[in-house]
Amino acid sequence: MTTPQYLDDAFEKECEELLKVFLKKHKDYGKGNILEIGELGIAFRIAEKVSRLKNLLAKTDEPENESIDDTWTDIAVYAVIAKLFRKKQFQDLEVRR
Repeated sequence: MTTPQYLDDAFEKECEELLKVFLKKHKDYGKGNILEIGELGIAFRIAEKVSRLKNLLAKTDEPENESIDDTWTDIAVYAVIAKLFRKKQFQDLEVRR
């Protein structure tokens, strides 16, 4: 695996990882849980993740059950889902893969 030489390449690489995580979780859970809770529910989920992140960052030892990186990834994926939800794309479109 090569280390990106440019910030935009590093950003793109992270976005590819977010897509992989989204597709994996979408395969397991589908859209129903997000459609049920709506945009406000997504915001609450992000808030819960942020609270968890603050606790993980405040600890001096490495977390055992969820990594800090995983928590950041979850927050980012929920943020993208929220943007798609606002555009009605999450509700109306299906996954191709």
